[in-house]
Amino acid sequence: MAHITLTYWYMLPVSMLVATTAMASGVEGATFFAPIFMLALRLSPEVAIGVGLITEVFGFASGLIAYARKRLIDYQLGLRLLTITVPVALLGTWLATDISPNILKGILGVGLFAVALSFLRAPDHDDMALLDDAIRASIRPGKGETCLTTADGEEIRYTICNKNEGRLISGIGALFMGMISTGLGEMNGYFLLQRCRVPSKVAVATSVLIVAVTALAASAGHLIAFVQQGGEVLNTVFNLVIFTIPGVIIGGQLGSSVASHIPQNVLMRGLGILFVIVATLTLTEVLFLL
Repeated sequence: MAHITLTYWYMLPVSMLVATTAMASGVEGATFFAPIFMLALRLSPEVAIGVGLITEVFGFASGLIAYARKRLIDYQLGLRLLTITVPVALLGTWLATDISPNILKGILGVGLFAVALSFLRAPDHDDMALLDDAIRASIRPGKGETCLTTADGEEIRYTICNKNEGRLISGIGALFMGMISTGLGEMNGYFLLQRCRVPSKVAVATSVLIVAVTALAASAGHLIAFVQQGGEVLNTVFNLVIFTIPGVIIGGQLGSSVASHIPQNVLMRGLGILFVIVATLTLTEVLFLL
């Protein structure tokens, strides 16, 4: 039985801020939490990554419900990719238990650099609009393998391209999610819009479904490992999530409001610079420990 303490009470406002930023930018919450837990709270990489994923599930659930109500999710595409991402994420979770903490922290640092690069190179609003226009222009009226009708009555038609490439890219992202808690959302963002040619609104909504379900599977794997370890590890996990979970639920509701007040390209560039700094700190710490 876990012993409840208020040691990590300050993670409630921190989690609200993280979830607000994550939802406003579409970034996985665990991308923020894992470095915070390791660099600020000095937790082991395994615990930091596991708690980050457990917390992320609750934050993404809020966004998933919102997109489901808007009828923007391509469930058929999501299911096809989930058959790849869920087992591969569980494989990544299993591999993480056998990797040295310092090596795992180094992999996280490299992964954060990759995430930062994806933010800095992210297409701005005008580029997204051009991609959407190109997708619409490539589909003749009344044609397209997939047709979604949104809650607003808008009809969205498109034909999915590069399916095998998409499975490979999502599988790589899922492996990194299981190992270091991040990567799948960024991989999906690139594939669904630019390679798969799925309209941006549907791409974002479907990516949220894939990340949420895959994170649930990966976090379950980490949770089982925590329960098996028990003792101080389980206490730490429990006393963190009692503050981080309410924080991300509240922050998830605030994210959409923040997104409407901050230009997306400004937000993504700022996050890119932030994660370059965090990745540098993480890798520097690893080098000093070697």
